[in-house]
Amino acid sequence: MSELAIAVVVVCRDSEEAIDACLARLRAAEGVAEIRVVDCNSRDTTLAIVQRHALADARLRFIANPDDPGHGAACNQGVAACRAPWLVLLDPGCLVEPDALMHLRDLAARDNAMVGADLVDEAGVREPAARLGVSRVGACGNWRRLGLEPVGVTAEELQDVAALSGDVMVLPRARFDALGGFDPGYATALANLDLCRRARVAGMRIGCANGVQTIRMRGQVTRMQQMVMAWCRRLDASRYLWRNGPHSALPIAWACLWSSLPWAVMRAMLRR
Repeated sequence: MSELAIAVVVVCRDSEEAIDACLARLRAAEGVAEIRVVDCNSRDTTLAIVQRHALADARLRFIANPDDPGHGAACNQGVAACRAPWLVLLDPGCLVEPDALMHLRDLAARDNAMVGADLVDEAGVREPAARLGVSRVGACGNWRRLGLEPVGVTAEELQDVAALSGDVMVLPRARFDALGGFDPGYATALANLDLCRRARVAGMRIGCANGVQTIRMRGQVTRMQQMVMAWCRRLDASRYLWRNGPHSALPIAWACLWSSLPWAVMRAMLRR
């Protein structure tokens, strides 16, 4: 296998609205040698769509979990099932351009970095979480991003950031292995922020490629999913703050975390 070959890992949970377009774009993308889809016990038609693509393209294989192992563990499953020297961790709602992954890989190779894309929605509006810097108010100010906050776009080709949203992440497999992969203890996408934190500690550069734009589709989320995710995000955030401190800030941080749970549940119940 070429030393420039790319393996793409996609983790799915009830992603029928987006996964078909996502995989169609991936199969047409340049430089992609392997596609691994990890399904976390989807209850809709996601797995049937993935199976159809797998029958049409030998590069695509899937792992069907009988339950939901959590975001971190599912990503690790996908990485373990491929062997290409370059990894792309992709959200099923992302639609990549044919040459986007190669450009991201080249930028990552230039600086041995972890690189993300410039994310926009279907209307072309930028996703603020694509670029996260250290928050001025600390972890207690915005527990959802754990001491991080969106930063503005610069004119740099590769803009230094503290963390990426995780919707598109490109890095050398050797660096991923050296970091120990994702922490399987995180059930939600907060695992991405934990990986970025450990990469920063290890001295790895993290950057957003401002010239590589990727559409991030927003799928429909059921009320039950919203309530479950509200609970799981708070558990993950509590774990992250306990592990990474400072412990002196924990009482305030946890108060902010859990006092907002009833409102999150109420909003989920009121949404149509």
